Amino acid sequence: MSNFITFLNTLQPLSDALAEALAASTLREELPARHSLLQPGKIARRIYFIETGLVRGYTLVHGREVSSWFMQAGDFVISILSFFTQQPSEECLELLEPAVVYSISYEQLQLLYRDFPEFNYIGRLLLEKYYVLSEQRALHLRSRTAAERYELLLRDFPTVFQRVAVQHIASHLGMAPETLSRLRGKLI
Repeated sequence: MSNFITFLNTLQPLSDALAEALAASTLREELPARHSLLQPGKIARRIYFIETGLVRGYTLVHGREVSSWFMQAGDFVISILSFFTQQPSEECLELLEPAVVYSISYEQLQLLYRDFPEFNYIGRLLLEKYYVLSEQRALHLRSRTAAERYELLLRDFPTVFQRVAVQHIASHLGMAPETLSRLRGKLI
């Protein structure tokens, strides 16, 4: 719990009452690799903080998995559309490594926002951070070449090839695994 509270304290110092409420509202889980945090058709009921491990978000497109993002220790993961609308998700959230995660339910989060106005500031900072990341990903897919997307991924996530299967990386970059292999061969 201390890493979760410590991280939130870096965004905004927490009052003792808020820290206690967070501790009471938060569920800590140790989960194995390949564990599904969310499946298509299910409603995202929890937001997760990753203490250790790696999570992949993906959708199924014509029966094929298309990776949208990878998040690691120190990140929050959520299916934004499903969580905030409380509607069934089209997205899958899967652990790629064993993980320790902390989570808060949608209802608990709403109560924390209501009861602790200072927590709204933290929520806004996190929302801004992940919205910017989402926009950057969308912009890169629309405006960058395959080689540029590959180089940006390596810059932002240098250990990606040690931690993520090539087919997941290729789908995230919007290319076939064979194309990614050729690109890697040219740039190495």
